[in-house]
Amino acid sequence: MAKKMDSRQMQTLKKVLRYMKPYWFFLGLSIVLAAVTVASTLYFPLLTGDVVDCIVGKGNVDFAAIFAILKKMGVVILVTALAQWIMNVCNNKMTYQIVRDIRNEAFQKLEILPLKYIDGHAHGEIVSRVIADVDQFADGLLMGFTQLFTGVITIVGTIGFMLSVNVGITLVVLVVTPVSLFVASFIAKRTFKMFKLQSETRGEQTALIDEMIGNQKVVQAFSHEDEALEKFDEINGRLQKYSLQAIFFSSITNPATRFVNSLVYTGVGVTGALAAISGRLSVGQLSCFLSYANQYTKPFNEISGVVTELQNAIACAGRVFELIEEEPQVPEAQNAAVLKDIDGKVDLQDVCFSYVPEQKLIENFNLTVKPGQRVAIVGPTGCGKTTVINLLMRFYDVTAGSIKVEDIDIQEMTRKSLRAGYGMVLQETWLRSGTIRDNITVGKPDATDEEVIAAAKACHADSFIRRLPNGYDTVIGEDGGSLSQGQKQLLCITRVMLCKPPMLILDEATSSIDTRTEIKIQNAFAKLMEGRTSFIVAHRLSTIRNADIILVMKDGQIIEQGNHETLLEKKGFYANLYNSQYSY
Repeated sequence: MAKKMDSRQMQTLKKVLRYMKPYWFFLGLSIVLAAVTVASTLYFPLLTGDVVDCIVGKGNVDFAAIFAILKKMGVVILVTALAQWIMNVCNNKMTYQIVRDIRNEAFQKLEILPLKYIDGHAHGEIVSRVIADVDQFADGLLMGFTQLFTGVITIVGTIGFMLSVNVGITLVVLVVTPVSLFVASFIAKRTFKMFKLQSETRGEQTALIDEMIGNQKVVQAFSHEDEALEKFDEINGRLQKYSLQAIFFSSITNPATRFVNSLVYTGVGVTGALAAISGRLSVGQLSCFLSYANQYTKPFNEISGVVTELQNAIACAGRVFELIEEEPQVPEAQNAAVLKDIDGKVDLQDVCFSYVPEQKLIENFNLTVKPGQRVAIVGPTGCGKTTVINLLMRFYDVTAGSIKVEDIDIQEMTRKSLRAGYGMVLQETWLRSGTIRDNITVGKPDATDEEVIAAAKACHADSFIRRLPNGYDTVIGEDGGSLSQGQKQLLCITRVMLCKPPMLILDEATSSIDTRTEIKIQNAFAKLMEGRTSFIVAHRLSTIRNADIILVMKDGQIIEQGNHETLLEKKGFYANLYNSQYSY
C-alpha cells in the first residue's frame, strides 16, 4: 500500500514538473537568487566572528577594523534583501502562472467532458476540485519554491563554511543530521494519506452544501432539514477527524526536528567550547560556529514543514489531475461535415442506448421524420422520452444504430452545426447573470432591439419585461433571480423564437405557464413550427393533438404510433393515457 502511495505521489509530482517546464527561466533565476541569498546569509556569521575577534579585551578594541567589517555587513544585508525580494517575485509569478494553466486546462476539460461525467458527479465536488484543491496546491507549491531551494542550499552551504572553519566540529554536526531526516521522512509518509482523505471529504462536503443551497425550497417543502443536518454533521465529523489527524502528524514534525536540532546545537557548543579552551578555536570562530549550527538546523524545520505542506499539495493536485485526465467526449472527425441548408429530415435506425450497461433502456428504436413534421413523444416517466432528445442533440452517443440528419450520420458532423440546427426549450430553465436582453440574445448576439422585442411579443413576454425596473436592461441574477418560474420559461421560449431555428425540440416547454398564456404561446409555437421539423415531449396530451406523428413509448420501445385520432380509435395505451387525464 505504501509503495502504491509513493508511486502515485511520484506520478503526480512528474505532472507538476510538466506544468513547470514553460517557466524554467523563473525557476532557474529563483535557484540562483536562492544561492545568492544563502551565500550572503552564511557570509554574515563570518563577519560577526571577525568583529568578536577584534574585541580582544577592555581598552583593546580595533575600531577601524570593526567599522570596515560593519560596512561589509551593510552591503551583505542589502544584497540579501534585494535577492530575496526578486526571488519571491519569481516564485509568486511562477506559482500563479502554473495554477492559472492548471485551472484553464481543468475548465477546458469540463467543456469537452461527456455529459455522463457531469451527470455522474456532484457539481459541488467538481467545483471543489477546480477551486479549493487548486488553491491548496498553490499554497504548497509557493511554500516549496520559497523555502525548499533556500533550505537545501543553506544546508549544503553551511557544511562548506563549517568545514572551512573546523573539520572536527563539522563532523559532529553531520553525525546527528540523519536523525532529523529520518524523523521528517517518518512523519511525511503518514501525513499524505490523511491530507488525501481530508481533500476528498472537503469535496464531499462542498457537494452537499451546493446541493442543499440549490434545492433549499425542496428541502424545506419536504421537511428534510433534520436529515440534511444529520448528513452534514456526519461528513463534517469525518472532515474534523481527518483534518485533526493530518494536522497532528504535520504539527509534530516541527517540534520533533527542533529536538534533533537542539542536539546538534548542544554538540557544537560542547565540542566548540572544549576546542576554544584548548586554543584550537578562537572565541569569534566559536560564535561563528554556534551561529552556523542554528542556520544549519533551521532549514530542517522549514523543509519538514514544506514536506508536510507538499503532501497536502500533491494530494490536492492528484484530484485535479484526475479531472484533467478524464476521457473526453468522442472527438469530431477531421473531415466532419458542417450541417447547412437544413430541411429537417431525421432518421433513427435501430438505435440502442443505455446510461448503465447492465440496465437496458432504448432498444431497436426506428423512426423516420419528414421535413416539417411535428413529432410528439409521450409515455410514462422513465420510458426514454428525454433520452431520445439527448440522443438527437448528441449530448449522449448511441450505443448501436445511427441517427441521421439530412442523410448524414450525426457522428460524422460537427456538434456545433448539429446543435445550431435545433431550437431547444426544456422544462428546466437556464438563465445566467446579466440583463434580460443578454439572456434572450444568447443564441443570436447580433440581434437588433426590434428583433428582440418582436420575439418577446410573440411569446407574450414583452408585457412583464416592460414592468421590470429597467425593462430589457434589468439585471437578473443566476437562474433568473426573483423572476417566477413561468417568467423564466417565457424568456427561454423567447430566446428560441428569436433564433428561428430549422428544427425545434420542446420538452415540457410550457409546464410552468398558466393555462391562458399557454394557449397564446401554443398559437405562437404553431406559427413557429410551420415548415419546421419539431419534436415535442409532453405530459399534457391536450397540447399535442395537432402533431403529425405521436410516438407512444414504454420501456424504451415505441408501442404505438399515429396521429391523435387514429390512436384514440385503437383504444390502446394512448387512449387510456389520454382518457385518464379527463376522468373524474
